[in-house]
Amino acid sequence: MQHLITTSDFTKEEILKIFDDAKIFLDMESSQVLKGKVIVNLFFENSTRTRSAFEMAAKRLGAQVISLDVGTSSTSKGETIFDTVMNINAMGPDAIVIRHSDCNFHRTLVDYVNCPIINAGAGKTAHPTQALLDLFTIREHFNGEVEGKKVAIIGDVKSSRVAGSNKKLLPRFGMEVCFVAPDCFKYETDEFKQYNKISDVIDEVDVVMSLRTQLERHNEVYFQSLNEYAVDYCITKENMQDRDIILLHPGPVNRNVDISDEMLLDPRSKVLEQVRNGVAVRMAVLKKLVLKQ
Repeated sequence: MQHLITTSDFTKEEILKIFDDAKIFLDMESSQVLKGKVIVNLFFENSTRTRSAFEMAAKRLGAQVISLDVGTSSTSKGETIFDTVMNINAMGPDAIVIRHSDCNFHRTLVDYVNCPIINAGAGKTAHPTQALLDLFTIREHFNGEVEGKKVAIIGDVKSSRVAGSNKKLLPRFGMEVCFVAPDCFKYETDEFKQYNKISDVIDEVDVVMSLRTQLERHNEVYFQSLNEYAVDYCITKENMQDRDIILLHPGPVNRNVDISDEMLLDPRSKVLEQVRNGVAVRMAVLKKLVLKQ
């Protein structure tokens, strides 16, 4: 049985087929290919965009959706999370979509469920459907010609599961990934180029992917305020100027910290396009895994 735990669970050919389906789903209000199927959303962390996008995707495919409020589930009565998932599996869903803070949680479940598991975010390491929709958005903008494109991921890369998935996925399609971050937010790796300032790389890139500063994932205080961080890492009209660069962000955006109000309204911003694409890509992923195509 196939699952989506990391983007490496799909071959390049499978990803391109998913994108072919996503293009079709972008132009469709609904479909009935999953009529009679049941999708369970199990989110152990807060989510707005991802959870809503999965719900929308499943419903547009004709599936029934059960989204569980984990805070009021049996886990609050002492049941282990593992047993919660096992009990849900026993009810016979056709797929379980899970977000969890443990990076390895999804992989530990695959031998104990009878349906596909879809990773909707795992700790600081992986968010495969976000990376897939990011790649889809980039490919759509460049008409599929992404070989040699350079992507700068800016901000709290060390804590970002979005960065974790994109750094593995984008190079598979011929793109170069680099990071721009203060020292406290950098990876400890020599595999990717890393820069201290946006100005160090802005003239070389085709895509800027801004990230949210995830202060809740840090045990130390690195900046006295987000405004202090924004001085050097906020994407603004001043540092973008008239360059032919598209701007991405996985959301939620801290306005005037990650991206300025002005740049969010700029035609180069693809942030809302990412949200729209995210529904279509997740529709295609659900179709593939549930129908085993």
